[in-house]
Amino acid sequence: MAKSKLEYIWLDGHEPTQNMRSKTKVEEDFSGKLEDCAIWSFDGSSTEQASGGASDCLLKPVAIYPDPTRKNGYLVMAEVLSADGTPHPSNARAQIDDDNGDFWFGFEQEYFLMDTKTDLPLGFPRGGFPGPQGKYYCSVGGRYTWGRDFVEEHADLCIEAGLNFEGINQEVAPGQWEFQLFAKGAKKAGDEIWIARYLLDRLTEKYGYYIEYHPKPVKGDWNGSGMHANFSNTTLRTCGSKETYEKICEAFRPVTDEHIEVYGEFNDERLTGLHETAHVSDFSYGVSDRGASIRIPIITVEKGWKGWLEDRRPASNGDPYKIAGRIIKTVKSAKI
Repeated sequence: MAKSKLEYIWLDGHEPTQNMRSKTKVEEDFSGKLEDCAIWSFDGSSTEQASGGASDCLLKPVAIYPDPTRKNGYLVMAEVLSADGTPHPSNARAQIDDDNGDFWFGFEQEYFLMDTKTDLPLGFPRGGFPGPQGKYYCSVGGRYTWGRDFVEEHADLCIEAGLNFEGINQEVAPGQWEFQLFAKGAKKAGDEIWIARYLLDRLTEKYGYYIEYHPKPVKGDWNGSGMHANFSNTTLRTCGSKETYEKICEAFRPVTDEHIEVYGEFNDERLTGLHETAHVSDFSYGVSDRGASIRIPIITVEKGWKGWLEDRRPASNGDPYKIAGRIIKTVKSAKI
């Protein structure tokens, strides 16, 4: 009988930044279908999700993808449930109000590739700094580009896993890269970012690198890392109204603090008003404005105010489930 390796992946209970955890379940004659993935359990006392005296937490499979690096392997994204079968307090996915998939999200995940031998981003010499920003963004050639082999391999893995992977580019600082994913449905978008992150982190084990998701790992005159959230719903995709867009943007203004609270730890170090960011305590929006909290893409305007918005504030270490859930709540609150 054929045996399959199912890698169950979930988020732990660390606050405010959750970590991925995973373990392998071997199944005989597995169909490859989500509905045939059994609920599993784990020791929540080791992940800050339960006490030692009542340590069992449950893993509810919610998405499955082929594992591109394992024979007969699958990647299973799971929600964490308490022992009674209810969503665990750390389970932000279960709280997303988008069961009909009306909200579409495109996340732009930035990160720094770090060398385990130096604890510095690739391209940063030990005891010094590379040349100033300006020539690294979307660069080509060994003088300004580091880590391309790794990044290309990660892209291939994501595509082989069936993720809706949309692109890669080197970012503004040396050793800083970005990938983009798009999905129809907020929960699916979050699932795919976490699976892509899992593949990214696991690949570092092969190269002697690690991923730094901190939004400002290099202090000084260097860009930080974000996870810009491009989003739309039926209204934004079809309204054809500048007034409606402005009303939706204005709905974000009074809940600025609530958004920042779930947009990632240490984000105040990145959102300074410099390096293509708005200040963490401010709120603004504008057409084609990368220094605003929310950018209205020029394509949206050119298509007659039919398209999407980009919230530029989420940090690279943010949880896409929490980010999407908060954006949906705010958009739904707009008086239109």
